[in-house]
Amino acid sequence: MNYLGHIYFSNNNPQLAVANLFGDFTKGKKYLEYPEYIQKGVLLHRKIDNYIDHHHAVLELIHLIRPELPKVAPIAIDIYFDHLLAIHWKQYHPQELQFFLTDFYSKVNLSNTPYPSDFKQFIHSLIERNWLSYYPTEEGLYRMCQGVSNKLSFDNALKQGHEVFYRFQNEITSCFHEYMRDANEYLMAPIL
Repeated sequence: MNYLGHIYFSNNNPQLAVANLFGDFTKGKKYLEYPEYIQKGVLLHRKIDNYIDHHHAVLELIHLIRPELPKVAPIAIDIYFDHLLAIHWKQYHPQELQFFLTDFYSKVNLSNTPYPSDFKQFIHSLIERNWLSYYPTEEGLYRMCQGVSNKLSFDNALKQGHEVFYRFQNEITSCFHEYMRDANEYLMAPIL
């Protein structure tokens, strides 16, 4: 899952959601240098990533789209699942997506937190530009694929990721719903 999925699986806890997003910004055991609430978010982030990386239906989907998106099929699936979560949001959350995002943004407070400045800037940009509100649109999917492709340090086919999505939309959507059924049960369990 990408940003929206990580926020969704944070159980409506903005502090945990921000710490969860921080999981992309800290590697190895560096997270242990942060307060416990941040450690929990990073561990949740890793739990989400590990679960999607090993889910049987996702592995089959990777195999299906890998010829079209070599080296980046798992990354594309993260993007596709965020896109589909935004489209099918009402099936998985009682709040309208835009109300959920507005509520989340209003509760994010990074002042007096130990996060590094690059992460704080990322969160500020995420909120200021309201990136997540574009996720359910075709333009949003296109932008996500372009943006992630440009950030990768190797040549990749992710710029065509939106085209691959539409070619395999039925299979991807079916896999997404199967994954969400399983993930809601597994990932919404409390972190100890």
